[in-house]
Amino acid sequence: MTSPPATPPAKKLGLVIDLDTCVGCHACAVHCKEWNTGGYHAPLTDLDAYGAEPDGVWFNRIHSYDVDTGNGGPSQTVNFPRSCLHCDDAPCVTVCPTGASYKRTEDGIVLVDEDMCIGCKLCSWACAYGAREFDVDVGVMKKCTLCVDRIYNETLDEEDRLPACVSTCPVSARHFGDLADPESDVSKLVAARGGYDLMPEMECAPTNKYLPPREKRDRFSAAPIELETASPEGGFLGWLDRVLSD
Repeated sequence: MTSPPATPPAKKLGLVIDLDTCVGCHACAVHCKEWNTGGYHAPLTDLDAYGAEPDGVWFNRIHSYDVDTGNGGPSQTVNFPRSCLHCDDAPCVTVCPTGASYKRTEDGIVLVDEDMCIGCKLCSWACAYGAREFDVDVGVMKKCTLCVDRIYNETLDEEDRLPACVSTCPVSARHFGDLADPESDVSKLVAARGGYDLMPEMECAPTNKYLPPREKRDRFSAAPIELETASPEGGFLGWLDRVLSD
């Protein structure tokens, strides 16, 4: 089995995703697919792409939910982007029998060495967030790399050295930076907006954080609409945790 880094990485590169801002346009998923089909993990397989049941390898997926506001008013749509969270205590790493899954010591990014992957799918079963993608054409696991071939590419202009999903988001719902640095823009954003770990009870210590939806105001009233669910215990975050745990 593989061991995580003996000491925490000095840098923890990751994403902060704003659930209040995301409009579910799928631009991040499409640009991610386009970039990675020609990059580090190329190609990304598509199955029956234009048929009745299309499938394939996607590093970013967006789920949309209608959430009961709990006050008898209209429900609120919450768009929830999902990808690898680059966990500090990543079970996909520790379960890998060949060392193909590993966490980088220099920046905390979790990657897969395809030359060492035997396609056993143990990492996929171990991942609490369903973030692993099995490519049937080549028989190996693939996953989000935070676009390592973009963020360190000195042939690109500095403003373009961002993950594809971040650079293409039309509403700036996705943010990228060093979450180990309390003075970074992403760390300040997490502190200001109450950013949280997804499913903390799994104890994976994900690097990526989510910003919760803000209170919405009824357009016919000055009173804020609190985002609650039919089972209000834990509010929206508790509900989302239960949905993803099913």
